[in-house]
Amino acid sequence: MTGPVLVFDSGVGGLSVVAALRERLPGAALAYACDNAMLPYGIREDGWLVQRILAVCEAAVSASGCCALVVACNTASTLALDALRDRLAVPVVGTVPAIKPAAQCSRTGHLGLLATSATVARPYTLQLIREFAAGCRVTRVAADALVGEAERWVVGEAPDRVVIREALAPLWVDPELDTVVLGCTHFPLLHDALVEAAPRGVAWIDSGDAIARRVAQVVAAPAPYRGPGESFVTAPDPRLRAGLAAFGFAEPYLLHLD
Repeated sequence: MTGPVLVFDSGVGGLSVVAALRERLPGAALAYACDNAMLPYGIREDGWLVQRILAVCEAAVSASGCCALVVACNTASTLALDALRDRLAVPVVGTVPAIKPAAQCSRTGHLGLLATSATVARPYTLQLIREFAAGCRVTRVAADALVGEAERWVVGEAPDRVVIREALAPLWVDPELDTVVLGCTHFPLLHDALVEAAPRGVAWIDSGDAIARRVAQVVAAPAPYRGPGESFVTAPDPRLRAGLAAFGFAEPYLLHLD
């Protein structure tokens, strides 16, 4: 199947994955879909979210004619990946916190997991820690406020450095913590501000490159890049339109859900 690679997120976090995909697959067309009408996903009930994710992704896949769907959202991946694979005819690539490479990277064996409240508490996340970081100490920190700061940054506003420092502060209680997993795709968009607010020498690990590698494995013939890609939203937002344009996407279409 030939078509763009479609990246889906509840908001702009998937744009960090877009950057990794463009680096790994510079010749591939990309499309972007975000459920901005229901942001943030982390405060919503799981059963309702599964049905919402299915509806938005089905509509976006149909509208874009994509060759693959990247679910660039940890919450959506942990909840709806199997259901999406059962429902859709295109390959579906999900997102999980990069616990394994972080455990391999750490010199001290003390990792931080920076994610949303929903992700840090999910059984799926705990299983990843047991499986890939059993010999490490993992400090889990819910940093929901950083989602809003990333959304602000994408639309051209400066992130609040005080909010960022306060969100990261629990990580630095133990000076031995040397590696941080960015367990939300929004967070890599704030990379420079995170580094500025952290002790020197901390390694920051996200899932972007691993997702891009997987897409390269499962997509045989994506449509070639021919300028700005299609984008789709679930609610009109002039500021989001400008942010998507800054990342190489055309005027977004409003998705109509059945």
